Amino acid sequence: MTTTKYDLTVALTYYDPYVSGLTHTARCVAEGMVERGWRVAVVAAQHHPGLPRRETIAGVDVYRCPKLVRINRAFVAPSYPVVASRLARASSVLHLNLPMAESALVAAGCGDTPIVSHVHIDLYLPPSTFSQALIRASDITSRAAIRRSAATVAYSDDQAMGSKFWPLMRDRFTPIAAPCLDRRGGAPRYRETTGLHVGFLGRIVQDKGIVYLIKAFQRIADPDARLLIAGNYATVAGGSNLADVKAAIAGDTRIRVLGELRGSEIDDFYASIDVFTLPSVAETFGIVQAEAMMCGIPSVTTDIPGGRYPVAVTGFGEVVPPRDPVALEGAIRRMGAVSPDWRELKAKEARERFSVGACLDAYQKLFESLRKHPR
Repeated sequence: MTTTKYDLTVALTYYDPYVSGLTHTARCVAEGMVERGWRVAVVAAQHHPGLPRRETIAGVDVYRCPKLVRINRAFVAPSYPVVASRLARASSVLHLNLPMAESALVAAGCGDTPIVSHVHIDLYLPPSTFSQALIRASDITSRAAIRRSAATVAYSDDQAMGSKFWPLMRDRFTPIAAPCLDRRGGAPRYRETTGLHVGFLGRIVQDKGIVYLIKAFQRIADPDARLLIAGNYATVAGGSNLADVKAAIAGDTRIRVLGELRGSEIDDFYASIDVFTLPSVAETFGIVQAEAMMCGIPSVTTDIPGGRYPVAVTGFGEVVPPRDPVALEGAIRRMGAVSPDWRELKAKEARERFSVGACLDAYQKLFESLRKHPR
């Protein structure tokens, strides 16, 4: 085990190349702090056996712990608490990303290193007796980690105050919006007609509410309208609901399932749509919708604490009840008709509020206020 001293250790379950809002945020923080002169380590599970146990990505030292078994979205990785605790003790600050099965053990083992815990979401799993048991177990570990934390972060006051963990968080809470990339300048390669193009980007899973979006879109009769559904369904933690999505499409040839997009493909996706939709039944921010707004595309999202925040704080879109295709359709139609001038005005506001730089400034200020100085 390395004896390297770090300014910051970032602990989470999944890391690059896995893509989710949580991993995107953690990677932006880790790489951004390296660019600002910090020495940064990341400890994660080796979620795929082909990934190296140790590598350096964009200046970040990445340590991966082999998994023994996967239970839904979590891994049993026996070495993880040991490796994470050692790295934390050799660091000035530990950034602990929740929910995480091992979080209580890591928090207990990090010595006097201050912990900044980030509550990304109150764990949601499709309803079943087993999933409810997993959620209860996860909540126990999250509460133990929060109690040991010097500070706790969530994406917004709205998310934090709607969380079951708010009573524990409130005295140590700092809101920091997610780091969102400016994805302007793409080519509209996915655009097929002059009709309304509606887009969704995210993991193809039940909690994203994609089936309700399909039902809403199918209420729009225009043969030139298109619905573009993009996102990972092949290697999703906990499994994808692609079969449900395909069943809902039911042969509607106006709907495209694009699969996972990366890099400039995402820029091109945003350049191809008129309205972005995030019809989630569980959500805490939705980086994809904020990035869409930064490109001048209004977002229609659901009335969920945290998930509604980017639209509510900018006014750039509409908020509708979850699981309501009729309300979703109406909002999509209205947002598709807004003026280019209004789009650009709101896009500028979104870029100022949700940039990577603004996120990193807030994290650096918090980390520096807590960091453990050498004895």
